[in-house]
Amino acid sequence: MSRIIELVDTIHLDRRIDKELIFTSIEAGIVTAVRKQYGEDVEITIEIDRKTGRITGKRDGESINEEIVERIGAQSAKQVIIQKIREAECNSLYDEYYPKIGQLLSGEVVKNERGNTIISLPHTGATTRGEKEKIEAILLRSEKIPGEDFRIKTMVRALIVDVKKDPSRVKVIVSRTRPLFVQRLFEQEIPDIADGVVEIKGLAREAGHRTKIAVHSTDTRVDPVGACIGVRGSRIKHITEEINERIDVIPWDNDLQVFIPNTLKPAEVEEVILCAMLGRAYVLVKPDQRSLAIGRRGQNIRLASKLCGWDVDIMTRDELEAMLEKAVAKYTAIDGVTPELADRLVGEGFLTYEDLSVIEPIDLMQMGELTEEQQIHISEQADELAEKEAVEGTGRVVNSPRDEDENSSGSGGEG
Repeated sequence: MSRIIELVDTIHLDRRIDKELIFTSIEAGIVTAVRKQYGEDVEITIEIDRKTGRITGKRDGESINEEIVERIGAQSAKQVIIQKIREAECNSLYDEYYPKIGQLLSGEVVKNERGNTIISLPHTGATTRGEKEKIEAILLRSEKIPGEDFRIKTMVRALIVDVKKDPSRVKVIVSRTRPLFVQRLFEQEIPDIADGVVEIKGLAREAGHRTKIAVHSTDTRVDPVGACIGVRGSRIKHITEEINERIDVIPWDNDLQVFIPNTLKPAEVEEVILCAMLGRAYVLVKPDQRSLAIGRRGQNIRLASKLCGWDVDIMTRDELEAMLEKAVAKYTAIDGVTPELADRLVGEGFLTYEDLSVIEPIDLMQMGELTEEQQIHISEQADELAEKEAVEGTGRVVNSPRDEDENSSGSGGEG
């Protein structure tokens, strides 16, 4: 049975499978096959000589005819080796690609089916002959940038988002819509980011439409925005062509009074009022900047809010003053809310029944020096009034990331 030794050696060298694992798997396969012949209740032991390949077996302590064992062994060895090759290929592919989740890859389109694109990737789990195997990645329709259509043999870059393994195959899931995809493109295309001189502090994206990316320089002599854009857009050009969407590169600042206006550019901001308890920023602009700050269908304000991590509301100074006056009147109409508490709530940025309905009970109690019963009484009224306004559509009317301002595509252009 030296043929088994030759097969084991070949598989070990080509597939990098441990020899002992192959031998024990063949032995287990022979045990299973012999049991089918002699019955499941018998005790079967099989041993392969690691040097000669000779197979010996015992049934309930008695030796089994060697010819029978060798015949069954040859068949079992072939089946086990085929199975182990498949398992080894899957394990090798999984071990190679699982650590690459979150990284960019580049591959060739080999098929388009039902809106999904199949991309062939090189597999470097090579054999001793230096051959390269192939693995296919799946770019789902939902993970494509809107409007994308790839021709066969086109080279495509994508982000690895998941790697799954079953007994017969490894499935690599990739994406071109995730914000991290754009971040990886910047890391790959912009030398200052690759070198660590410029850092990406945040990124917000609506795939196929617009991306906002905040950058910061660790070297005061380097302009982070200029380093990313390059002379006449030379550096960012490849990225914009890759994703076919507008990219706003924004200077990051630890001071939200500076950073939030940066996120809303090209709109000009007059003032930013931060309401820490709500995580909300009221941004005051002149009337002619309002639609620009909001952006077409609210896109500019949505991305700005994602980028800074605050709920951003855009309004003019007159609108804010009107809201403050209206909020005080609303709150003082609630049984148990004093004028002093109403002023305190408004001063903290709570301007609607909806805001009041979500305030933490302990915070409301401390702000108004209330008992638990008084707090519950006020909160229940706020909940009822908020629900009523939601049904009637008379509640929150300011422009925040939750709102899609259809009128913002008019004067002022697209922000």
